[in-house]
Amino acid sequence: MTLKQRLSAYYRLARMDKPIGTLLLLWPTLWGLWLAGQGQPDWHLVVIFCLGTFLMRSAGCVINDWADRDFDGHVERTKARPLASGEIRSREALYLAAGLAILALIIALPLNSLALLLTIPAAFLAGSYPFTKRFLAIPQAYLGIAFSFGIPMAFAAQTGEVPMIAWVLMLANLLWTVAYDTEYAIVDKPDDLKIGIKTSAITFGQYDVTAVMLCHLGFLILMYLIGQWQPMGMIYYLGLGLVAALILLQFPQIRGRDRALCFQAFLSNNRIGAVIFFAIMLDFLVH
Repeated sequence: MTLKQRLSAYYRLARMDKPIGTLLLLWPTLWGLWLAGQGQPDWHLVVIFCLGTFLMRSAGCVINDWADRDFDGHVERTKARPLASGEIRSREALYLAAGLAILALIIALPLNSLALLLTIPAAFLAGSYPFTKRFLAIPQAYLGIAFSFGIPMAFAAQTGEVPMIAWVLMLANLLWTVAYDTEYAIVDKPDDLKIGIKTSAITFGQYDVTAVMLCHLGFLILMYLIGQWQPMGMIYYLGLGLVAALILLQFPQIRGRDRALCFQAFLSNNRIGAVIFFAIMLDFLVH
């Protein structure tokens, strides 16, 4: 394998060619930064969290593929991944994950002591999530905690504390994560049933679509309450209205459980995260 081919394999292993995961992790972190900073977060924190999110998501993808290396070859969507196909050895994957995590830690060093302390559970959650598919009925809930941990870290970095609103925002994001990752799990459901791993799509069974929409509803309700708590203005609520419309558009996509349409519904959640962020940012700008 040439150097170019090896670098390409590392790039794909870290899922750098598929930024959707980074964006779904980044949007809630940016919501937290903008709310914590009352629309004016410290820009060095924005840079730190953007870079850290990219690196930790990449490290998490590598650990995920290492943990699933014996499963991915049996799943249609993942059988061509570098570890499953044999392009990269297990030891190389662990070195890459460690290198990415160390870079993320170095970037985080300028943060205050509370934010740095929170990097410990954040790293543990990111590294342990792939193994929860062996024993948790709804591993997507664990992923929701991992994908939400940037929120308390953002508040800690910006304000030196983690107020109650940060934990409510974290809960809202957890529900959203369960919703969109269940859509993702429906795509793999036939293969996951064969290989015996657990997912929310399997656990919810015939109620998987209902569960997705209920999680979305809970997410919207909590985001509305956060707007009342802050308090936010009309632009924020118009943004939530647009988010509600985007969520309703997902229903016909996932209702038939068509794998391609469910995947499209999953991808559309990037727009939801972006709309909420720009609604928060613009709302603070006009006030």
